Amino acid sequence: MKPNSACNRVFSHRFGPVAILVLLLVAVSMVTRVALMFYAGKEMDWGVMNLVRIFGIGLFYDLVASSYFMVPLVIYLWLLPDKVYRHRWHKPWLHFSFMVMSYILVFNAASEWVFWGEFGSRFNFIAVDYLLYTQEVIRNIMESYPVGKILSGLTLIALGLWWVARKPINRSLTEPSRFVPRTVVAIALLVLPALSFYLVTNKYKEQSENTVVNQLAGNGIYEFFSANRNNELDYATFYANRPNEVVFKHLRQLLQTPDAHFISDDPFNLAREIRHTGPEQKLNVVLISIESMSADFMDTFGNNQHITPVLDDLAKKSLLFTNLYASGTRTVRGLEALSLSLPPTPGQSIVRRPDNENLFSLGYVFKQKGYDSQFLYGGYGYFDNMNQFFSSNSYRVVDRTALSKEDIHFENVWGVADEDLFTLSLREMDQAVASGKPFFSHIMTVSNHRPYTYPEGRIDIPPTAKSREGGVKYTDWAIGDFLRRASKKPWFDNTVFVITADHCAASAGKTAIPVNRYHIPMMIYSPKHIQPGKMERLMGQIDIAPTLLGMLNFSYTSHFFGYDINQLEPGRERLLMGTYQDVALIRDGKMAILSPRRQVKEDKPNFADGSADPLPIEPALVDETIDWYQGASEVFRRKLSRHTP
Repeated sequence: MKPNSACNRVFSHRFGPVAILVLLLVAVSMVTRVALMFYAGKEMDWGVMNLVRIFGIGLFYDLVASSYFMVPLVIYLWLLPDKVYRHRWHKPWLHFSFMVMSYILVFNAASEWVFWGEFGSRFNFIAVDYLLYTQEVIRNIMESYPVGKILSGLTLIALGLWWVARKPINRSLTEPSRFVPRTVVAIALLVLPALSFYLVTNKYKEQSENTVVNQLAGNGIYEFFSANRNNELDYATFYANRPNEVVFKHLRQLLQTPDAHFISDDPFNLAREIRHTGPEQKLNVVLISIESMSADFMDTFGNNQHITPVLDDLAKKSLLFTNLYASGTRTVRGLEALSLSLPPTPGQSIVRRPDNENLFSLGYVFKQKGYDSQFLYGGYGYFDNMNQFFSSNSYRVVDRTALSKEDIHFENVWGVADEDLFTLSLREMDQAVASGKPFFSHIMTVSNHRPYTYPEGRIDIPPTAKSREGGVKYTDWAIGDFLRRASKKPWFDNTVFVITADHCAASAGKTAIPVNRYHIPMMIYSPKHIQPGKMERLMGQIDIAPTLLGMLNFSYTSHFFGYDINQLEPGRERLLMGTYQDVALIRDGKMAILSPRRQVKEDKPNFADGSADPLPIEPALVDETIDWYQGASEVFRRKLSRHTP
């Protein structure tokens, strides 16, 4: 490089390290973007304009992220006296600082790779949540990856980046710098992140119909802090809405079914009396929600890996629900849908929100009927706020802390092996029966989750493989073992087993809400009470609770948003599903989607591959979508479905 070149003058300046840092961040971000682009593979639209969007918009977000990332360095370079900055003892410190910053950049890139593999997206509010559960997340990573080798490799890469930057860094130590001129430059540089904070949102990248393209156009560092800032989404502020009087009037029409009668003329009261003739069936109920159990893992739904022999056999002996879809893409969304029968309102699941006590829940209905309502979890229930939520909403919570060391055959970061959870569950069921109560037991499994480890000798896929297929097959085996043990209990013949999923194994696809990634199985098994067959009507996860109560012939006061599918008139089927930002209604083969900034779109979803074709906006469908989600948000905000503890 020539001594008087423009490049040399930039690096010789006091703020030369800032320019170096920006170049490093942009370079690492671009390499990460290319790597993720090929990782996404077939999910991405490789059109020329999409490539322009990925790298053009991506560069913009890289520079925005740089404006934030450089703030500590800018302040340091601004305030440090010139005599200290150019002292020979400062040089090692500056180089060490750049080694650390280089390591942070490559560590972030590796983290993005791992996160993309798990969730198919850049960092979002899930990544922010994971900071609250550092122990679980770190142990999960330690059990899933060769962490020592990875960290060593990242260290070598960071040292390589520093080695390339070392000479330009040295140049910044040679030129004197007065405080006033430094102040002018520092203020100019610090204005950039301030402007970015107020003028830039993560929505600018959403210029393509392909969700993967939009994700790749972002920047992981920026997305992380954006998610932290937008963790909670107020429906009325961010989404298309209508007057609440209009919303609730329409909701009362939507919730009206042949078995339901509103108990009040109050337009904001959605409580209905559900009435059935004949005696109620006070049967025990076991609801198993399997972690990450996509329908397409089963041979029943076209898989050819034969990893669910127990469930495939059980499907032939049960009432099989073939057209059931999850509400969301995380466990807390599945638990919310199964327990509260509410649509997935934007932002955090209600399970994790403050002030979520004494809600109308499935556990509450069973408790009112004299049942012992239990929530059983193989991990520590403080994770995702499960202990607080379920214990505050009519469930008795039992987690891994109820097991002694002798009771545990195997455990990993997420909890004990499913077989040990089922042993605990059987013990709690026996105790309920001994006390003279029927039981409702909601069991949440954990084994079908990275790192996919389980006891040796249970299945023909060794746990050392740490494969998704192994996790699925082990959970399948554990359910079969549980049913075999349960069949020997005196209460077995008077028990209904409901086996479903919390969500699918993968959530990313070609669109914002790829419907094929929401398809989950459900079987209702009770040899003495349920005839084998198929329920092929379209159903959402929020319809499970009222359908189950209807099959038991229960009469009760309901605040559920779900339908009893056996009572619903043909043609009224609909799905309510979403991500943490986008929410959707699917009805009559059309999908209306609501997004922040009050954006609305309509698609024709392809249930086979998750793609979607744009459709003209139908105001009636959009209004109905608004009514479901605005209504659910208002019910929670106004505490309209609370009961007296």
